[in-house]
Amino acid sequence: MDNWWILLVEAAVALGLFLFIIWWTMFSGKKKNSAASRPDSKDANKTEE
Repeated sequence: MDNWWILLVEAAVALGLFLFIIWWTMFSGKKKNSAASRPDSKDANKTEE
């Protein structure tokens, strides 16, 4: 029963790793200005008259 601190450290490391993965995936997506760099689909579908 004296080695409970090992389980607590392991649980803390696992929780920290889990939160880091969640944070990393939330903020590693598309950049906000990437939508401005692609052509507008409405203009691409227009035909010249």
